[in-house]
Amino acid sequence: MTYPILEHDPEREAMIEPSKVIRPRDMPEHAVICFFREVIDKVIVEHNAKLLITNNWEDGPHPIYEIEYKGQRLAFFHPGIGGPLSASLLEEAIALGCKKFIACGGAGVLNKDIAVGHLIVVSAAVRDEGTSYHYLPPAREVVANETGLSTLVNMLESQGIPYRTGKTWTTDAPYRETLNKIAKRREEGCLTVEMENAGLMAVAQFRDVVFGQVLYGGDDLSGAEWDNRSWQSRKEVRENLFWLCADACLTL
Repeated sequence: MTYPILEHDPEREAMIEPSKVIRPRDMPEHAVICFFREVIDKVIVEHNAKLLITNNWEDGPHPIYEIEYKGQRLAFFHPGIGGPLSASLLEEAIALGCKKFIACGGAGVLNKDIAVGHLIVVSAAVRDEGTSYHYLPPAREVVANETGLSTLVNMLESQGIPYRTGKTWTTDAPYRETLNKIAKRREEGCLTVEMENAGLMAVAQFRDVVFGQVLYGGDDLSGAEWDNRSWQSRKEVRENLFWLCADACLTL
């Protein structure tokens, strides 16, 4: 191929294969992947979380914690920012023994009608990044795991929480989200833009584990100028979303 990113290799085993270099632990089967650092810190303190393992990378430690929730074991961790790191930390969690994942995060919206805090269950991701191409053959999109998707939808329906189901645009370069690209992604049905979803879904599909993700509407990229909308200050939305994902995860 002309471009290296399109040179997909179907070989299943890599030189550094997670299952060969990471020793399985006594891990919960269920895990919440949470992008909200302040929520994780609060859960650790208020629920006396147990540190299961610390994965050390050059930027520092990436711990995985456990709590008992509704009589079951539940792991949770922050996946870092960006496709390569989040996908690699998911790889390590799978190799350690976790098998069912629900992720929660925030995303820029491409439609002004999506209010700050409104929930979007991801049904597919446009692969405008690099990580997913190392796991799946080249394609424009990666489709969400049906079990993860339906579990989140059922949980939101049962609690009467408003939501939308739709496509996200995963990019590696938040400072290259141009007006032309935004318009094109909106035309193909993308509701949001973020940096990790395509890679996470690709890893989950490659490793045959259950994965679902719900995002909340953050900053607004739908107009002629960017509007931050103070989206990271929505503490109640972020904390409630963690526990909604915990409930959904334990039903998997």
